Amino acid sequence: MDLGDGVFSVYQFFQNGSYERVRRHVPAEEAVQAAKHFCTSVGAQVGTTVRVMITDGGDCCVFEWHRDKGIVWPEGLAGKEKEVL
Repeated sequence: MDLGDGVFSVYQFFQNGSYERVRRHVPAEEAVQAAKHFCTSVGAQVGTTVRVMITDGGDCCVFEWHRDKGIVWPEGLAGKEKEVL
């Protein structure tokens, strides 16, 4: 599998410091839908999910959300949760 552009993975991080990969090597649209789901999930609302991240095929962060801060990466989306999520 070519892990170049267009392939993404999604991770959710928990209050206890553990994490899980919830999507692996999926197209951008699926990665964004999954991230939106986990950023707005019951776990995110009650505080068990504290961070959600999308990485590209090179394992570089392309999106990051924190429960108490909202979107922190990319910086251009910071503070625009209502528009994005």
